[in-house]
Amino acid sequence: MWQQNFTPLAGSLGYSAILAAAPIFVLLLMLGVLRMPAWISAFCGLATGAVVAVAGYGMPLRNLFGAVTFGAAFGLFPIGWVVFTAMLMYYVIVESGKFEIIKDSVGHLTEDRRLQAILIAFAFGAFIEGAAGFGTPIAIAAAMLAGLGFSPFSAAAMALIANTAPVAFGSLGIPMVTLAATTGLPLDHLSAATAWILAPLSVIVPSYLLLVMCGWKGLKGVLPAAILCGLAFGVTEFFILNTVGVQVTNIISSLTCILALVILFRVWKPSDDFVLDAKHGSHRFIAPPRHSASELLTAWSPYLLLVVIILLWGVRPVAAWLNARNIIVNWPALHNEVLRVPPIVAKPSPYAASYTFSWLSASGTACFLATILSAVVLRMSPRVFWKVFVHTCKRLLPAETTLACVLGLAYLMNYSGSTGTLGLAFAATGSLFPFFSGCLGWVGVFLTGSDTSSNALFGNLQEITANRLHLDPVLMAAANSSGGVMGKMISLGSIAVAAAATSMKREDESNLFRFTIGHSIVLLLAVCLLVMLYVRIQPHFY
Repeated sequence: MWQQNFTPLAGSLGYSAILAAAPIFVLLLMLGVLRMPAWISAFCGLATGAVVAVAGYGMPLRNLFGAVTFGAAFGLFPIGWVVFTAMLMYYVIVESGKFEIIKDSVGHLTEDRRLQAILIAFAFGAFIEGAAGFGTPIAIAAAMLAGLGFSPFSAAAMALIANTAPVAFGSLGIPMVTLAATTGLPLDHLSAATAWILAPLSVIVPSYLLLVMCGWKGLKGVLPAAILCGLAFGVTEFFILNTVGVQVTNIISSLTCILALVILFRVWKPSDDFVLDAKHGSHRFIAPPRHSASELLTAWSPYLLLVVIILLWGVRPVAAWLNARNIIVNWPALHNEVLRVPPIVAKPSPYAASYTFSWLSASGTACFLATILSAVVLRMSPRVFWKVFVHTCKRLLPAETTLACVLGLAYLMNYSGSTGTLGLAFAATGSLFPFFSGCLGWVGVFLTGSDTSSNALFGNLQEITANRLHLDPVLMAAANSSGGVMGKMISLGSIAVAAAATSMKREDESNLFRFTIGHSIVLLLAVCLLVMLYVRIQPHFY
């Protein structure tokens, strides 16, 4: 059994941390500076990670191969499966011609581009995040915005920025459940502490999104709607997390938000005449034709079916039956062949590598079933459906390659010990650790593309470090998840999903990363400062 070593370079944590971060530096260089496509950047990062693992950490080639293939498998299923089925549904709707009716129905709610953006990217995206997660809201929201006439770049950027605070409670609360299981801390305590961090930010995200989209002048005209949207979501989120629990947080909060906006649109309209800048999409929104109730119901039926089936997938008896069909594989050349050692874990223990092939219980399978039923409802022939299926496979090949490479790198860093090195480097900041606690979660999501994976990766380290520094372990664990969600928008997996959903030019992927990283850092700083404030004033979280 090969044993991890967190200070392989001259026994120095500082030098070892620089070595461990080399794949991340390569990713940033390739994507942010050299502007290479995401899949090439991800492959180069993976190659660098392999060199670091073998030459720097002494990882056996057998275990290296096992870690990379394990991560790639997880990247393709369930994450890549969700992305594929979400995009397949979108292309089915477009091919059927019903997406034009969906566009018209949104246009009748509001003709204002700014209000369409917060309604779809933030409110509707949060609902899909709560029900499915794992990239689905980015794919669906970005595709809908692009279909409404927003430029591919703008649609992708808005979907990424909006997909922040809801991520911590996505897919029926899986990130929080994972954090509780990893740390052994009470789920209700973790949920309440996370609410104190993310609910205030949820209030400002719609306004921040519009500020990014159209500047202060454009925001002023719809400020009442932006504030109402944020308050409806943030206040409901805080209340649900402190009373009901994480499973239905996003669903109830987003429905409250959507209802509040729809009521507002009935009684209020912006006083200014906003014209969308040419670089963001079509100049003006042309008043759409009206459709009958049956036409609207048919057009929206795919998303209605998606919501119903995903919620059904989350019902406990149904979920238990579906999960019983999972296939668990102890991954070859990796499972229990790596020894984890303190201080990353409390005592030396084998590092498990069990892959769960949730072929039936996965959110992607629910989405695929909804897509099949949608094709039937929309009266699409099997021949046309197959044509759409093949088209989706071709369109998503680069995105799926990116997911496989990025998750392969993430798991390689986990099992080689380099992620542990980075975690210990953050922990060594001492009294500044409450600030860097959120940064640690941010790095985890940047690497894995998943707040769930980041919580599993660093949750235990957060608790151990907090106890050593006499800090509240619940707050530090919550900071990991809260900081992590701000890294979602710069994850290469998320960028690949957004680019694929909007049919963005391949060369624009690097520009999208360069655009979102600044906003990601701004929101991360807000999380870190809130955590520092709570450490000082010690509010009663639970």
